[in-house]
Amino acid sequence: MRLILIAMLALLAGCRTAGYYAHVTHGQMALLAARKPIDKVIADPKTPGKVRKRLETAREARQFASAHLDLPANRSYTYYVALDRPWVAWNVFATPELSVDPIVHCFPFAGCVSYRGYFRRDFADREAARQRELGRDVSIGDVPAYSTLGWFADPLLSSMMGWDDDDLVGTIFHELAHQKIYVKNDSSFNESYANFVEQEGVREWHAAKGLSAPDPKGDALARSFTQQVLKLRENLKAMYALPMSDDAKRVGKAEAFEVFRGDYLAWRENEAGGDHRYDRWMAQPMSNARLVPFGLYDQWTAAFAAVFEQSGREWPAFFARVKTLAALPPTERTQQLQALQVADKPL
Repeated sequence: MRLILIAMLALLAGCRTAGYYAHVTHGQMALLAARKPIDKVIADPKTPGKVRKRLETAREARQFASAHLDLPANRSYTYYVALDRPWVAWNVFATPELSVDPIVHCFPFAGCVSYRGYFRRDFADREAARQRELGRDVSIGDVPAYSTLGWFADPLLSSMMGWDDDDLVGTIFHELAHQKIYVKNDSSFNESYANFVEQEGVREWHAAKGLSAPDPKGDALARSFTQQVLKLRENLKAMYALPMSDDAKRVGKAEAFEVFRGDYLAWRENEAGGDHRYDRWMAQPMSNARLVPFGLYDQWTAAFAAVFEQSGREWPAFFARVKTLAALPPTERTQQLQALQVADKPL
């Protein structure tokens, strides 16, 4: 029934949009057709030992998510797909040449988002080329995992198997959180909420298994690096708004990116203690579009942490309060989140 609905929406849309829906429908159906139950993959003697171990961990985490975190008890992440490519999909981000505001795309189920996703890299490259021809800044992001928000039983993917335990387990918690609560047209709310569920869920996973607490260094570095990128974005936004010629703004843009690269090297050697985890990201060409994803995952994380504390650290009560926030009009929801960021106030 859902496939018929998707097909009808595609027919009602324009030609290029219809082609896009056909592509994502085919890609999703291909994943579903390739799924194998995790139990069977684990039991298969041909399964590589490393993959078997990762799937055993994922299976345990999947059970923990529903039993202890009050996350959906469905068939998601009880299947496995061995991909024929390094990533499951690619997201194309675009902005005007002299703006940090993303080009937004709206879809029937997910609402409006700041990217367009593709299951084939050549299709993503084609869309990126089209955006560049329009004079826009463009960036392509690798996608190792994603959620269909409960429309389908999302599988674990081979693109997730190289992660460490915390990343694998945390991603399962994160994506199941999206299935439980999702607000159309509010990416910051959705990602900050799911990011909190991931972080707190991993902490509880460690405690339940008698493991030491997660190393906070990675989260601290991520927050620090993200803050630098957000500062760059705000500086660019302010510069683009100045009464200057476009040529002057282009010069200012190039200078801002060069200064950021120099600041990064100093940050890496001093505050980050020589940690090179962001070198790959920094090695790519800089553009407005590359800055788009930053801030989505943690803008309101502290607010959701406050909600969790106010809920007595009980997951059912927490989710009930998050649903209350989700039901508010956008402006009122943002005001509530802002208040929660700075004070422990009741909703």
